[in-house]
Amino acid sequence: MRIAVDAMGGDHAPKSTVLGALAAIKENPAITVVLVGEEQAIRNHLPQDIPANIEIVPAAEVILPDDEPVRAVRRKKNSSLVVAVEMAREKKVDAMISAGNTGALMTAGLLYAGRMDGIERPALCAYIPNTKGRVTLTLDVGANMDAKPHQLVQYALMGSLYAEKVLGFEHPTVGLLNVGTEEGKGNELTKAVFPLLQEADLNFVGNVEARDVMQGACDVLVCDGFVGNVLLKAVEGTASTIFSQLKQEFTSSLINMLGAAILKPGLVRFKKKMDYAEYGGAPLLGLKSPVIKAHGSSNERAMKNAIVSATRFIQQDVNEIIQQSLQKNTLGESE
Repeated sequence: MRIAVDAMGGDHAPKSTVLGALAAIKENPAITVVLVGEEQAIRNHLPQDIPANIEIVPAAEVILPDDEPVRAVRRKKNSSLVVAVEMAREKKVDAMISAGNTGALMTAGLLYAGRMDGIERPALCAYIPNTKGRVTLTLDVGANMDAKPHQLVQYALMGSLYAEKVLGFEHPTVGLLNVGTEEGKGNELTKAVFPLLQEADLNFVGNVEARDVMQGACDVLVCDGFVGNVLLKAVEGTASTIFSQLKQEFTSSLINMLGAAILKPGLVRFKKKMDYAEYGGAPLLGLKSPVIKAHGSSNERAMKNAIVSATRFIQQDVNEIIQQSLQKNTLGESE
């Protein structure tokens, strides 16, 4: 397997992307990681003897986090992000990963990789940890701010297939994010999509309230991109605040510090469950080529795990499975 990594994308790039790639090939020597970006900046973080399964593809430009996505993709055609997506489209690699500008990645994915036949809008996924020791695959979390009912059905079926084939969930349950659990709750979109999800070939468990998401109320959570992004940012902000406050309390006195030492193993396990770096990247489902989005703050461990996620995506041939489902007309009719 060959996986392209936008080496210049992310808050800690290129160090995090390069070290993550080295960790990934150490764990799985069967893969080749193609680092795309400014060559010398990449070489600065590689050993003198570069491993045979690490390649460098030069790209002179970088799309910055605050660049306007469409303009950046059109004007910076030699950027590391665009070059990596083009490599995926041309089948020079089996998948590509970026921790860079999300909007630019979505734009490049649509312009260069293209949508699957039958998919109107690709969906960006995210992993939200839950108390069952698993994750809730949530989509869409920001690729499209608005969506139509049949498009949410497409999200649900793509997410269910991904959860089964990549995450290993048997008969994954699907929930609809809503303000109440009763049928008939919500806005016009959720009221319209509820019966469509009931009729679809899904293990649909009904409406799920935001407070129950981290309790593991479902394996796959479906919503439009605006609501999903708000949920994701709220979860991330809450987790960050909890860790910050715990650290402040546990270092405020000698007694608290002693208590922290006793609780440390449990706290470490808790932090690991809540840490996005453990889950790596999540895919833009619905594109013809596998495109994986890593968290913008990804460190070495997160990038390594993103590459691991990409290998599972490739091994399970998720895109082909989704395309076959489309051909069987199981992903919903356009309205």
